[in-house]
Amino acid sequence: MKRLIAFTLILIAATAYITVKYFKNLNTSGVHAGNIMRTIPDGASLVFEFPNEKSFYDIYTGNTLLQNLIGEEKLADLDTVRKVLFNNTALSSFFTGRNVFVSIFPPQSTQVDLLLTSSTSKDIDPAEYDKLARQQKTGMLITPLKIGEKRGYNIFFNALKKRFYLINIDANIYTGSFSKELITQAANYQPDKNRRAFMLLPDQQNSNSLANLYINYEALGPLFNQLFKNSNTDIFKPFRLLPALAALNLNFKNDAVMFSGYTNIETQRPGTYLNIFTNQQPVANQLRDIYPATTAYATNLAVSDAAGFAADLSDFHNKAGLQKEKDALFTKIKTETGINLNTEFNKLLGNEFAVITTRYQEKFAIVTVKNGTKLRPFMTNISNMTSDDVGQFNYSKLPYFLLGDAFNAFKKPYFRIIDNYLILANTANELASYNDTYLNRKFLNKTEQYVKFDNLLAEKSNVAFFIHFKNAQQILKDGLKDGFYLAYKNNSLSLRNFYGASYQFAATDKNFYTNFCLLQNMPDTTVSKKRD
Repeated sequence: MKRLIAFTLILIAATAYITVKYFKNLNTSGVHAGNIMRTIPDGASLVFEFPNEKSFYDIYTGNTLLQNLIGEEKLADLDTVRKVLFNNTALSSFFTGRNVFVSIFPPQSTQVDLLLTSSTSKDIDPAEYDKLARQQKTGMLITPLKIGEKRGYNIFFNALKKRFYLINIDANIYTGSFSKELITQAANYQPDKNRRAFMLLPDQQNSNSLANLYINYEALGPLFNQLFKNSNTDIFKPFRLLPALAALNLNFKNDAVMFSGYTNIETQRPGTYLNIFTNQQPVANQLRDIYPATTAYATNLAVSDAAGFAADLSDFHNKAGLQKEKDALFTKIKTETGINLNTEFNKLLGNEFAVITTRYQEKFAIVTVKNGTKLRPFMTNISNMTSDDVGQFNYSKLPYFLLGDAFNAFKKPYFRIIDNYLILANTANELASYNDTYLNRKFLNKTEQYVKFDNLLAEKSNVAFFIHFKNAQQILKDGLKDGFYLAYKNNSLSLRNFYGASYQFAATDKNFYTNFCLLQNMPDTTVSKKRD
């Protein structure tokens, strides 16, 4: 009996030890992520987390995927920091296996500023850096640096002819950047304990993830303001206004960057247009099958309950102080035409609507309706008909009040009903262009590359943004500030080497499950054959 009791106690102790050890290891990554990310200054739009391990770098050896995403110059910078500094024998044991957080900030010049943050396995004795500074032929020159109360090092990389600033930001956490302004900001940063700039992944999800992407949507606005000449560009605009944080996992694929995870709405912040869609259920996306072959970018919106969407949109307009203007518009229409347009339109509204911009900067809206034949008399009575099939709305801002912010570009649009689709455009020529596309089936999904891309996307969503980089090139040339467009166009490694990108939201528990996909261009087999 004593042996049995002793054996049982040993077994319980062993089980307890293993359990504690397991959960301690499980929680380590999450705890460290939180400790590290709280040191990142406010204003970061994106944070990319990955392990400083040979296995991670081996995955992308010889693969241009991440190289194209990061860009040629930034890749050279980061690679030099890793190989020359962190892989130096004096420091490698401290940084190997630790996760690195690369933060992206709005640029102060023609370069996007990056901040690298990581913890060490244990405190580094300053003497280690002194030894490193005395080493010969290391490819770098190290001198002491002090910013405020923070101490660190000024590291000049011979290969880059650049200075890299590294400071000990807190305990065993180090932050570095090639930007003196950004490293100074990091050194002087005092985190607000009551404010959460980024959402963290659950510990288990973090420990099992190859790499993670953290997004502060509201901080995307300042980033886009620096990249584009016109800060009001509608590219990605609804997402940039959303009061939300996201934490996404990297899903490895040889020719695509794919992330998935959750976007959580900041409920204490004022809501935006996209908040309305959290009350819906995900819907199978079909409108993307009739995008024109010339599509540069598009926003697709989908609702499972059209009546509920209309009620939520009305509530949103009321909170925004627009109800008086909206009521006046529909009262005027009722008085002049006898039509209660808001009610009749909502009865016939289908499950999807999209706004599309083409490479020629044409802009279309496509709205699914339950019965195009029944909708036609209402549209005819509120319009000036220029032909049997085409008319122009007599009233301004109707699409905006009927469908929301995404349709703000259509003030008094031309319309045409094709089958069960209401098509809107700002000119009759644009409308005729889409009619030709539809009748002659000149759709994006007729191309091999788009079919491959579409197969990577989630079937259902409520909000989806798509950009086709080749078709969008002229728009990016006109819209991006000159320095950024040249970097986009001229670097051998850049986003122009990608076919397209998609960002999808699917409503779940008043938040969004999120999928991000970025597909690399197919290899040009014709060029390969010529080289052979």
